[in-house]
Amino acid sequence: MKRILIISDGTPGHLNQSIAFCKIKNISYDILEVKFKLKIFKLFSYILDKFDRYSDELFKNYRKYNYDFYDAVVSTGSSTYYFNKFISKTHNLKSIALMLPKSYKYTDFNYIIAQKHDNPPQLDNIITIPLNLSYTVPKNIIKSDEKSIGIIIGGDNSIFTMDVENIKNVLNLIFKNYDDYLKYVTTSRRTSRQIEDLLNEYEFDYKLIYSDTPTINPIPDFINLCSELFITIDSTSMLSEARANSDADISIIELRSKKFDTKFHNLAHTVNSTKEKVNFSKLLEKIEI
Repeated sequence: MKRILIISDGTPGHLNQSIAFCKIKNISYDILEVKFKLKIFKLFSYILDKFDRYSDELFKNYRKYNYDFYDAVVSTGSSTYYFNKFISKTHNLKSIALMLPKSYKYTDFNYIIAQKHDNPPQLDNIITIPLNLSYTVPKNIIKSDEKSIGIIIGGDNSIFTMDVENIKNVLNLIFKNYDDYLKYVTTSRRTSRQIEDLLNEYEFDYKLIYSDTPTINPIPDFINLCSELFITIDSTSMLSEARANSDADISIIELRSKKFDTKFHNLAHTVNSTKEKVNFSKLLEKIEI
């Protein structure tokens, strides 16, 4: 039976993409979390990679596996790619990078699965996909057969600022135009207290405030149940998860932007122009483990 070793940097959004890859390919997996001993070692790893030098001495103590038990190693995120190569080269495993591994050599990964918004080069080992890899299964947190809409709220990041007045205007329009729909809302770890307080002023049929209940994720249920989703533009993972797993109409909530023509805007354009869920199984058919 085939088995994959996932190299994780501990970031949920990265790890979830690696897990999604394994589930889409229907291959069992284990997870190994690694971290550089010092931040500067990440920069050093770029240099070592250019000279084909690979070592685990740059990393903190980590759990040891019998690597001969695996057929491939997969990872997502810039802090994982060097270790991915180290394991692949020292134990003769196939190497798969999710997202474009910028600053590392592309040619010696067996496969790179890169998002369109990163403008990957055209190489034989690069597979371009429209959205982040995602595999969602509803958790039955919400049980209803009535028509419903889902509202997914992110927060400020390096590009966007979320204004209370803007979100209030959007919510007012939703409550006016979707009077006969059940309304579900959830926030994220980046949602400000001011936005959370605003949400508490409305009567939602389901509401999850992340800062109050960080262990529950209702988004898979929103994706499964809702005929329309409203999602703030700041999160590529939330937009990708929704479009990748649902045929629902998606309305993107625009935010005040410090820059334009970023990966967020490019992904939003892709989501707007894609009207049905993405068949990742077909896109990943050429990958052989």
